[in-house]
Amino acid sequence: MTAEGTGEVIVFHIGMRINNFFAVRSWWPVFRAMPRMLKELSKDRESGMLTFRLLLGAPRVVYVVQYWESKEKLLAYSAAQDKEHRPAWAAFNRRIREGRGKVGFWHEMYVVPAGAHEAVYVNMPEFGLGKATGVVPVGRRGDRAADRLTAA
Repeated sequence: MTAEGTGEVIVFHIGMRINNFFAVRSWWPVFRAMPRMLKELSKDRESGMLTFRLLLGAPRVVYVVQYWESKEKLLAYSAAQDKEHRPAWAAFNRRIREGRGKVGFWHEMYVVPAGAHEAVYVNMPEFGLGKATGVVPVGRRGDRAADRLTAA
């Protein structure tokens, strides 16, 4: 199987790194903020988030891979005054100044143009981009990765 979507893809990685396990007051609020945002986004189909996957980089990294409809919708969510992100971001910025490096944070956004991505799923449930856009048999989009990359 391969991902059905052939258009532009927005991939957003966001995560935290626990630099000091004993500094629970520094990292626990950061850890708890993301599930609230994911719940809010999952309930609102108009938000633009298509799907997400929570991943662990043991022993101290937690991150989320998200797939979005557009960069505009992702940026709109991050700036929305009435959504979970803004207060969480403000609280994080206050805490990070006091925390002296006890928790790390990162995010990366990739805007992948149509025709510049491909995917294959063998013996897998819907996953990643395939979960975000649906899946189709490989032959419908080309039998080789090179075929799928140029089929925009």
